[in-house]
Amino acid sequence: MAEVAGNTVVDGRYRILNRIGSGGMADVYCAEDTHLGRQVALKVLHHRFAQDQEFVERFRREASAAAGLQHPNVVGVFDRGAHDGTYYIAMEFLQGETLKDLIKREAPLPQERAIDLGIQILRAAGFAHKRGVIHRDFKPHNVMVGPQGSVKVTDFGIARAGASEMTETGSIMGTAQYLSPEQAQGHGVTAASDLYSIGVILYEMLGGKVPFEGDSAVSIALKHLSEPPPRLAALRPDIHPALEGVVMKALAKQPSERYASADEFIAALEAARSAIASGTNGGQGQDTAVWSALPPPPPVAPVRERGPRRWPWVVLALLVALGIGVGIWALLQNSRVTVPDQTGKQESAATVDLANRGFEVKVHRRESGSPVGQVIGQSPEAGTKVDKGSTVTLQVSSGPGTAQVPLLTGLKQAEAIKALNRRGLQADVTSQHSATVPKGEVIRTSPADGEVVPKGFHVNLVVSSGPQQVKVPDVTSLTTAAAHSQLHNAGLEFNDDQVTSDQPKGTVIAQDPAGGTTVNKGSSVTLTISKGPDTAPVPNVSGQGQTPDQATSTLQGAGFKVQVKEIPTKDQTQDGKVIRQRPQPGTQLKKGRTVVIYVGNFQQTTNPQNPGTPAEPTPTTP
Repeated sequence: MAEVAGNTVVDGRYRILNRIGSGGMADVYCAEDTHLGRQVALKVLHHRFAQDQEFVERFRREASAAAGLQHPNVVGVFDRGAHDGTYYIAMEFLQGETLKDLIKREAPLPQERAIDLGIQILRAAGFAHKRGVIHRDFKPHNVMVGPQGSVKVTDFGIARAGASEMTETGSIMGTAQYLSPEQAQGHGVTAASDLYSIGVILYEMLGGKVPFEGDSAVSIALKHLSEPPPRLAALRPDIHPALEGVVMKALAKQPSERYASADEFIAALEAARSAIASGTNGGQGQDTAVWSALPPPPPVAPVRERGPRRWPWVVLALLVALGIGVGIWALLQNSRVTVPDQTGKQESAATVDLANRGFEVKVHRRESGSPVGQVIGQSPEAGTKVDKGSTVTLQVSSGPGTAQVPLLTGLKQAEAIKALNRRGLQADVTSQHSATVPKGEVIRTSPADGEVVPKGFHVNLVVSSGPQQVKVPDVTSLTTAAAHSQLHNAGLEFNDDQVTSDQPKGTVIAQDPAGGTTVNKGSSVTLTISKGPDTAPVPNVSGQGQTPDQATSTLQGAGFKVQVKEIPTKDQTQDGKVIRQRPQPGTQLKKGRTVVIYVGNFQQTTNPQNPGTPAEPTPTTP
């Protein structure tokens, strides 16, 4: 609608001063009550809704419901009426700012101040709840904070009084960041839903941000349904545990796990305030709204006495009744509408479309392979003729759901695949050699057991193909070092067995398993290594001027034992030298046998015939 011009007098009483806000249903103006000389807030219904009797009735009920809530923390409603083809409500004009503006400027707020503001909001909620009125749209945009810190709750455009729904038909309204989980699902809304929204407001005052944010209303709603709110202590370490616990209880997913009433919530906040004081254990506003009461039942028409019955009049009455019945039937036929097809659409688009066509909407969520939030079914089916205002139930995908990867290590491959399929998961198989896990059994999984994944996810099974097989290289005739190197490169172990042979020392003369045999990687190969032959030629250590020590060293180095004997000699140059040996040099002798060496012992003797002349020594035969 066009904006009401300044200085316009509405209904002969309220002079428009300026516009102060706008919502989905109405604009709000600051106006002067010329009768009482005071300022009021005038809420004027948009013209496009003024032609819709449902909206007009909703607007009227807001005034009736709100007018009955006379409380210091609830905005007062003074009057209602009509102007220029539309309708208005005159309300208390509030000085100050919205709580949202205060949060943007000052959050995170001091704990005591947040508690004080929260208690005032809860007093307004509790007062309304006791009178059967549920707000359904608590958010900081709808809370006015006065200059002295006084709070008044306003903007009740989607309130519900008793069983009378105050939302736009079939749509889930309110700001997504403050909606309760049941509200986001389209389920029945109770006083506990208001307490959840107030819990979000407290969280924002204390933490400086709402617990759940996202790119769309649907993504935020899904977080309200499935994700726990982040700890307030992570946002501000100075938060008192008692106060954090109060807020987290209000944000419980199940209504039954929240506070039973606003009074219980207030009591918990007061207890937290006491704990803080004692130092113990420390550590875009959218639519304007409607509160409504149930409309009074229509008056019952009095029964009139009939005069004397005559058959012509009876026939006439029957004809009139028949005509009325035909007329009612025709009206009913004209009031029936066709249900549109919403399958394949996103929930938000389908809900808005149905609401615009005058349908009530219920949403049931179930797991499916379709994207989250997509409509996968509806009742009644598309094309069905139903009465205006009938309820259409949408089946909306909540995604495939999740499953936990089971413990599969040690299971046979077929058993592991069955276990995954039972949980809605798929299997991809990768083979890997293992020397410890038997062939065909699961070594490990990726993701690991215990991890939570979406249903339909492909889990990789790493299955043992048994030990790796290798061929044993032929290392006979190689030196020990060369044989060890080849076996190591093939992934095999080895053991050496030393034996004497006529082969050179250190030569591989045999192996087990034989070269070319296929074995498990890591197996051991036994090598037979030559220690050399069992006999050796006796070295020549005589007649070369060697001392007994030198000769002994040479003979022992060749593998023989040594025996030393002395023999007299008349040659002084042979004194202390090895003169002979037995066996003779070059003789093949078994190692470990004894070689005798003869060492000269020079002796000087006298000749009996000539005493001054040394006698000739008598040679000794060994």
